[in-house]
Amino acid sequence: MTLYIGVDIHARQQTLSYLDTSDGTTGQLELLHEGDDVREFYRQFQGEVIVGIEASGYSNWFEELMEQLGHQLLVGDAAEIRRLARRRQKNDRRDAALLLDLLVHDEFPALYRYPKESREVLRQLRYRHKLVKLRTIVANTLHALALNAGLSLRSKLLTKGGRRQLGAISLSAISQQQREELLSLADELTRRIQTVERWLEAQAKTDARVQRLQTHPGVGLLTSLCVVHTLGELSRFSATRKVAAYVGFDPMEDSSADRKAYGGISKAGSRLLRYLLIEAGQTAARDDEQLKQFYRRLLPRRGKARAKVAVGRKLLLRCFIMGRSEIDYAEFLRRGQQAETE
Repeated sequence: MTLYIGVDIHARQQTLSYLDTSDGTTGQLELLHEGDDVREFYRQFQGEVIVGIEASGYSNWFEELMEQLGHQLLVGDAAEIRRLARRRQKNDRRDAALLLDLLVHDEFPALYRYPKESREVLRQLRYRHKLVKLRTIVANTLHALALNAGLSLRSKLLTKGGRRQLGAISLSAISQQQREELLSLADELTRRIQTVERWLEAQAKTDARVQRLQTHPGVGLLTSLCVVHTLGELSRFSATRKVAAYVGFDPMEDSSADRKAYGGISKAGSRLLRYLLIEAGQTAARDDEQLKQFYRRLLPRRGKARAKVAVGRKLLLRCFIMGRSEIDYAEFLRRGQQAETE
């Protein structure tokens, strides 16, 4: 027997529709997320249990609960689920019934689900990114404080010499207090960033996929981890253009009849991965001759910003090819040169 459950999940509650194929039993109910009601409801079922939910930003706890209980969880594309709805009316009970119907008829538009290891790594990468943003805000505030006192330190602000100069300037009592508190806050943020980075380094040391990507110029710890754990199982991509589209590097098209028009990139995938690839691409374009020529060729026609994005996209595709073929940077170059001579 198979139990199908369609769940319309929200922050504080969920509405579900279920079908037990053993006796045809169906039903709907609502569960509040406070207390143990949700866990107690789902743990009572044995055998094959298939649960379907829409993708959302607050369902991680529910996904982990389903894994702990051994139930199969499918996470669906919210836009595609809405498109498949047969009625315009929308409420929680209708949504749960729609999810159930799609599950039963094998039409559920399931998305790729990252394994637990990848979810943890990506969570840490995003956490580090937020900590760096906070430290940048603190540094900019200190920089403004120094400028108001007639001192411009720029990138030297948080170095030993910069701190010495910042501590020597004459400030009011309030400004002195802010200076000390901001410096202390910057030190605490740096300590937390280093803690996260040590954890990430430990994950990278035991992962051959990450080590392989780091042989490419410009690809460091953060970029290699983000590429490996964002792309996941590489066999699910049948072409490089699908990889670019998955990360949001594909161009937006607005064509009609004989008119062909392409705009900026779609930005549909991971914002963090695009940021890291574009940053890494600037370093790679200095050390890799082919990327350097590619960047210089685009620069006059497309401008600096678009040329950087194009290099980031090309770097992504290189990482994908290296990962799919399980080759390092040296072998990647050798195969490229060999293809040119054949």
